[in-house]
Amino acid sequence: MKEYIEERAIEIAHYIIENNTTVRQAAKKFGISKSSVHVDLTVRLESIDPSLAREVRKVLDVNKAQRHIRGGLATKNKYLHKQ
Repeated sequence: MKEYIEERAIEIAHYIIENNTTVRQAAKKFGISKSSVHVDLTVRLESIDPSLAREVRKVLDVNKAQRHIRGGLATKNKYLHKQ
């Protein structure tokens, strides 16, 4: 694996853990696609630093559990602003 990709995966992982952000927010911050962030965190990071991968997985699992709530709030706000 390319060294810069490994460094990017570690940097993204630290960013997500420290700021408790979503994959989408991290992708925007680092200027890469959501797919790349997801692969970096779930596949590549596991072989680079398994303990860091477990920490990131905890944040990603919380985000996944809450996404339906965030989606509902976004829809609610969308229709409140239309009125």
